[in-house]
Amino acid sequence: MTAMCDVAFLLLSFFILATKFKPAEAVPVNIPSSVSSKVAPEKDVVLVTLTKDGKVFLAMDDNAKKAQVISEVNTSRNLGLTEDEINKLVAQPAIGVPLSQLKQQAQLPKDKINELLPGIPAKDSANNEMIDWMRAENSVYTGSSIKILLKGDNLAKYPSFKNILSAFKKNDFLKFQMVTNPYSVPEGSELWREAASGELKVEQ
Repeated sequence: MTAMCDVAFLLLSFFILATKFKPAEAVPVNIPSSVSSKVAPEKDVVLVTLTKDGKVFLAMDDNAKKAQVISEVNTSRNLGLTEDEINKLVAQPAIGVPLSQLKQQAQLPKDKINELLPGIPAKDSANNEMIDWMRAENSVYTGSSIKILLKGDNLAKYPSFKNILSAFKKNDFLKFQMVTNPYSVPEGSELWREAASGELKVEQ
């Protein structure tokens, strides 16, 4: 008869080996907190990250769609990217350079894709390359589901957010989800009392 400690050890070994650990973020940001019970989706996601310095990075979870988006931008802006360069960009965790520098980013190793890159230009309305990226997203995702997440640093300035939102709006992306650190409504607060009385429905 098998001892329980052996069974427990086998189960523990199985879960350790079968677990897929979340990779470290390419561009870490300190996101704000909010009262929320929603969980960010994990599939068909387009993640726009805004650092405290106003740098913008674009990431996607679907590599096939990501390749199509990069190809769309490559064609519309005549960037001259080769198929090999597009594949290298797809393998990287995020896009974080102006369109004119995509060839250079394609040559960088994955561990060099971080907040030290210049970011996608979106600091002013005259040079907002997020419009081009979101136009490509719109074209590739036509007729299929897309979930846009905007993840901004707590210290990011409003003008940078405004230009990202402008890129969304110009491409008819009117629904998106802000990524925050969720926490429950503080017990005893006015919002908590409204929820307790049934005037406001808040999921704890």
